[in-house]
This record gives sequence, structure tokens and C-alpha cells, in this order.
Amino acid sequence: MRKGIHPDYGPVVFRDRAAGYAFLTRSTLARAAADGGRTIEWEDGNTYPVVDVEISNVSHPFYTGTARVLDTAGRVERFERRYGKQD
Repeated sequence: MRKGIHPDYGPVVFRDRAAGYAFLTRSTLARAAADGGRTIEWEDGNTYPVVDVEISNVSHPFYTGTARVLDTAGRVERFERRYGKQD
């Protein structure tokens, strides 16, 4: 890799404040989060930059099983009635 053109890649904690869930991973946002001054002490005793997110796999309806299923068959039939079924 060429030096000086790639963003820093380091450990960062992503925190879903709505669900009270956080996870440690590596990201290019580590430098931006560190510059913002927000840090958190993780379970291993080290301090890492933190990025707050609106939604994660813990609070997303698809992963929690609370997603609503649309009646797609009814929509297709209504479309075919309205515009005619092409054979």
C-alpha cells in the first residue's frame, strides 16, 4: 500500500444508546471519534473512542423479529387488476 493515502484503522466502540448495547471492533472512524473527544472504558480496562449509532442488530426490527410483513400477493393481484395481466 502507498503510504499517506489510507485512513487510520484502529479499535473503536460502536454504541447503540437506544438498546443499551455496545461492541468493540476496528474501523477507519477511530481517528474521527478520537478527535471528537468521546471515549469509553471497555470491559478489558482499556479506553477506546466511541461512536454512537441510531440502530444496530439489537434494535433493528428485522433482527428482533418485530418486522411487519407486507401482503405482497395482494399488491400484485391489485396491480394486475388495475393494469391488466400481460400474457
